[in-house]
Amino acid sequence: MRQVLKWTVRVLSVLVLIAVGLGVWKRDELIRLNAVNTLFAEDKIVHNFSHMGELFQSVPVPRGDGPISELPRSIEIAMPPGFDAWLDRRSVTSLVVLKDGNIVYEDYYKGTAAGDKRISWSMAKSYLSALFGVIVAEGHVDDLNDPVVKYAPELKGGAYDGARVIDVLQMSSGVTFDEDYLDFWSDINKMGRVLALGGSMDSFAAGLDQTFQAPGTGFKYVSIDTHVLGMVVRGATGRSIPDLLSEKIIQPMGLEAEPYYITDGYGVAFVLGGLNLTTRDYARMGQMFLQKGRFNGQQIVPEVWALESTLPSAKTAPGELHYGYQWWMAADPRPGEFLARGVYGQFVYVDRASGTVVATNGADRQFRDQGAFQDALDMFRLIAATQ
Repeated sequence: MRQVLKWTVRVLSVLVLIAVGLGVWKRDELIRLNAVNTLFAEDKIVHNFSHMGELFQSVPVPRGDGPISELPRSIEIAMPPGFDAWLDRRSVTSLVVLKDGNIVYEDYYKGTAAGDKRISWSMAKSYLSALFGVIVAEGHVDDLNDPVVKYAPELKGGAYDGARVIDVLQMSSGVTFDEDYLDFWSDINKMGRVLALGGSMDSFAAGLDQTFQAPGTGFKYVSIDTHVLGMVVRGATGRSIPDLLSEKIIQPMGLEAEPYYITDGYGVAFVLGGLNLTTRDYARMGQMFLQKGRFNGQQIVPEVWALESTLPSAKTAPGELHYGYQWWMAADPRPGEFLARGVYGQFVYVDRASGTVVATNGADRQFRDQGAFQDALDMFRLIAATQ
């Protein structure tokens, strides 16, 4: 009996040492996994959204050594009635308003600051769209009707085999992907755990094998479509997204702070939602698209793409929000009005008619509630109407 007990103690000791060793070996992965599981917790969400680089692997998107592009300040406009209540309701953390390229309102809330580099979530999709327009104009992609496997052959045999480039641009791939952020077992949350544990986003995309409709048949927002679009960019150019975005978009814009991307364990940028910038730099993006791709004294995004990508071209259902090439439009679209939009209250709103850009970040845990998006849009439209 004593001998059995002695060996039991030895075995348990070895198991404890192994567990401790694995804990040390996988420390970073375990920290990131915990970050994923607590990312949106009420007491952490505001801090997390301004410090994503402390929680996940990341890579800089060099801004270059050029001068910062000007955002002149003008007389501050008065915010519409109900503005303060709206700030609280939507858990806004920052707001920058441009009128005709001038800052007419800027403020930061909930202990955040102007220099914070804030997570874009799906606003990053619109940045990738801008880059895609540049590489199309440069001839790297032959035709938007090309199959995605022409540029990303690792997707052959999976759910994306048969989808075209235009299909992933318009969120019409037909690939089955559960986007429910509140469901622990949803595809979007499984993808987050892949990211946290140092896995491969490319392998995750290639491993999807279910479709619910033929590609190009109808609109269904699935974020993984944007990752596949990034695979097309990388396959067509032989370059990484951070390098390309830096050269083609970020450096020409003259941003005030160097952005960064969250990456997977292979250094591949999380292009569907991992870009981090200051709110003023998000506003610069909106101003560039308000000016049809022109900013800082040069045509950065081809005008034809800046116009075409922000038109309601996807096959959305009647009465629903409209979609273009990774940009949103309202259900009642107005000419020249469109948005980059991210979960939990991230927006870049553009209204060409009034010359207005509203860039805002938030930590809105009620962003999926009925009427939450309309609440944001209504305020943006009131701000645009303010002289």
